[in-house]
Amino acid sequence: MTAAATDRPTGTDLPSPRGALSQLIQDANDRGLSYQKMADRALDPDSGVRLSKPYLQRLVANPPTSSPSTKQLKALARALNTTDRRVKAAAAAQWLEYEATELAGYNDEVRIIVGHLAGMPESELRRWRAMIEADERARRENE
Repeated sequence: MTAAATDRPTGTDLPSPRGALSQLIQDANDRGLSYQKMADRALDPDSGVRLSKPYLQRLVANPPTSSPSTKQLKALARALNTTDRRVKAAAAAQWLEYEATELAGYNDEVRIIVGHLAGMPESELRRWRAMIEADERARRENE
């Protein structure tokens, strides 16, 4: 059994009806990361679990009714070059209808920054996200 993921209406700024994890994968693909490149990188180093290109495509186009396993989510984080925490939060939002908003474990500086971002319009949030992601990419490239 699968849960259908519909495409975003073209020419609108409406939020995508796609689930959060499906959208995370689609966003990476929209930024130029091919499904094959994702599959090549999709390996959980602890368990050896790999994700295939067709599986990644299915997560976007026709997601299963249950969440990928923890090992699959770790592999997906490697595929998308993002954190396990971000992928798990997206999976929780998609399959459990749980939005992770907890800031436990972060210092006051992070909480203050998040507080400022929370009050911004969507257009500003997109701009800040692009800047933060560009900084993360630059740091990884310099490591």
